[in-house]
Amino acid sequence: MRLSFTLNGGSVETDVAPGATLMELLRGLGAVSVKDGCARGDCGSCAVLLDGRAVTACLLFAGQVEGLRITTAEGLADEVGLHPLQQALLEAGGVQCGFCTPGILMAAADLLEREPEPTEAQVRVGLAGNLCRCTGYVKIVEAVQDAAAMMASATPVAEGEEVGHG
Repeated sequence: MRLSFTLNGGSVETDVAPGATLMELLRGLGAVSVKDGCARGDCGSCAVLLDGRAVTACLLFAGQVEGLRITTAEGLADEVGLHPLQQALLEAGGVQCGFCTPGILMAAADLLEREPEPTEAQVRVGLAGNLCRCTGYVKIVEAVQDAAAMMASATPVAEGEEVGHG
């Protein structure tokens, strides 16, 4: 089966076997951040953004992404540098073994798109379904909130709007 979709901002056309999962397809295309942790949708390590929403790639058939936009952890950084989520996780010590990190990044990116200033409880709910065996989540939650603050301070100011006078 022939598929066309966008992966990390670039157009992709590829053949895929019927029944192949999105995780298998993406790993075959070199997206090594899409981890095979459980192949049952329980751990979150294969999460990607599909048209901006976090999904577990192990539970989707590759054929379901025809014409859609996929972002993996490789697609978060840009030519300027790391995405604020990536930077905050590094600075907060929220990365240990790193196996869960790509899925956490995707879930957090989805959360911050919908809720730019999340509370601790909202971050914990937003990351539910992402299993980390190393960190205990405290530093991960702090990092997501730090990234939210970094992203808010980087938001362009509308013409005539005052900043920092609240």
